[in-house]
Order: sequence, then C-alpha cells, then structure tokens
Amino acid sequence: MLLYIGWSLIRPAIVLILISTYIRALSSVVALGANIICDRVPGLNERQKNICQSRPDAMVAISDGIRISKTECEYQFRNGRWTSFPLCTGYKEAAYQYAISSAGVTYAITQACSQGNMTNCSCDRSKKAGVLMDDGWMWGGCSADIEYGIQFSRLFVNARESGETARSLMNLHNNHVGRNIVKNNIKTECKCHGVSGSCTMETCWRTLPQFRIVGKKLKDKYWKAKHVEPVRSRKIQLPVFLTTNAKSFEKPRKMDMVYLHKSPNFCERSSKDGSLGTSGRVCNRSAVDTSDSCNLLCCGRGYNTHQYTKTWQCNCKFHWCCYVQCNECSERTEEFTCK
Repeated sequence: MLLYIGWSLIRPAIVLILISTYIRALSSVVALGANIICDRVPGLNERQKNICQSRPDAMVAISDGIRISKTECEYQFRNGRWTSFPLCTGYKEAAYQYAISSAGVTYAITQACSQGNMTNCSCDRSKKAGVLMDDGWMWGGCSADIEYGIQFSRLFVNARESGETARSLMNLHNNHVGRNIVKNNIKTECKCHGVSGSCTMETCWRTLPQFRIVGKKLKDKYWKAKHVEPVRSRKIQLPVFLTTNAKSFEKPRKMDMVYLHKSPNFCERSSKDGSLGTSGRVCNRSAVDTSDSCNLLCCGRGYNTHQYTKTWQCNCKFHWCCYVQCNECSERTEEFTCK
C-alpha cells in the first residue's frame, strides 16, 4: 500500500543520503566539517545532532540503511495500493515503515562494523577465533556484531521518540520489532578444513541474512499486526497498549507489529489520507484475489484494456564477410489498467 516513502521517523535521513556523498569524499576532513554539516541537517533533534557530530562515519552507514529499507519497502508493497505518507498516520502501513527503517539502520551499522568502515566497532568479540566448540568446529572469520548494530540503531532511531504519547509508543514498539527481526535471522556460515576435501574441522562465523529476508519477515508481521489502544498504567503515568482485536484485552507481544488506526482502503486519491488512488494502475487480469488483481486493485471500478505490438530483431546470423542479417519478430500483448 505504499510506494513513496515519507520517512518522518528519520526524515533528516533523506538529507543524510545526500550529504553522505560529501562525507565519503571529504573523509580526511570530516571531523573538521562535521559540526557544520550536522547543524544543517533539518529535523535532527539535539541528541541526534550530537551523535552525528561525534560519529560522522556512522551517518554514512545510517544513510545506507535508509536506502536499503526504502528499496525493500517499495518491493514488498509493489503490487498493492499505495499511499504517499503513511508515516504521519497511525496506520498499519506506518508500522511497517518504522520497523523496516529501524531494521535497515541496524543492518547497515552491523555491516559497516564488519567491513571496518566504522570506528569503535568491528567483529563480534564474543565469537573468539580459535575457540573449539563441543561438536568439532571453531569460531573464525569476522562474525557480525549484531548487538552493536542494535545498540547504535536504538540510540539514534529512538532519539526522536519520547514514549509519552500513543504515537511515540507505537513507533518505539515497531522500531524494536525491526531491530530484532534482523537479530533473529542472523545465520551461521561454515568452511570445512581437512585433507583431500574432508571436513575434519569447520571454521564458522555469524553473518547477516539477505535484507530481502528481513523485509519478507516484516511483511509477515505486517499482515498479522495488532490493532491497539493506549491505556494509562496504574504504576506509571505513561500509556501502555492493549490489543482490540482479541476476545479479551491483552498486551501485544514484544514481536507483534502494532498500529493505532485502521487504514482507509486507499482506492481514491485523498490528500488527507495520503492516498494516491489506484486509477491508471496496471493490474493483473488473470490473478484472483491477490493484491495486484484487477478485481482488488481497481476497487470494483473495472479496468481498461490496451493492446500493442512489440517488435525486435531476432534470429540474427553472421555472414562471411562481413554482415549480420536478422529477422524481425513481433509479439502482440495486452495491458490492463484500473479505471
């Protein structure tokens, strides 16, 4: 349901993506210009400015994290109805965006540490190389320090949230889900050692999964997201969440994605909801009850059929000497767009 990303979570990250080019190019003098650069990034609060000024190398990784999360978000929702700025809402779509962007920053920071692109971090020090395990393998190589990635992502991303309002609490909860999806999908890779290809000893290390896996896992969470309402806790004067889609009210689980408001259908263009509508969208006529089917994507309005012919050079042969002769092939295709 979303294609264009507002990213109010880290709205300044859009600018960070632009300034990261300067940070890379001016790495030798980045310490000199960090204060100026960070002060000019719109939307950063004081805590984030302090992080930016003290760790400009991390800003490069953060911008990379925003890029991959934006790309993955677009991919996961490529066939659905779109909204342009769900982050200014409490919709389920906003929940996914906060989670995927938090996951992206966690992922990029962890990766930058493993690649030696950041100071103050490297490989996972708890996975000491050469330590023999009971089942005949040892840690080696450079294991991803996911704990450092989570810690840094929490520090920077959560810095925009107070935790004192329902929206802020929702954002913090979904940020947590995104970070921990990355952690839960860290995988172990091993390399065999031995004479003549035998595997008498294995060297293993922990590595990040493909980010596509992270995006898919979060999309699964999105489909099962919990509709919640804030209530005041008796022990503390801060809101806590209770689910509204269960027979009895209960707290959502830590790894449940949560949202405050039910989403509109996004069928019609609406500046209020950030909906781009579906008129003119290409749909799949042969699909049944999938998000890209003409039935669902066009919201019952029907669709237009467009026929066109595609031609190209084919069956090309080289003749001695010296020319290439080709046939012209053509294919008649149809495209369907929502009314």
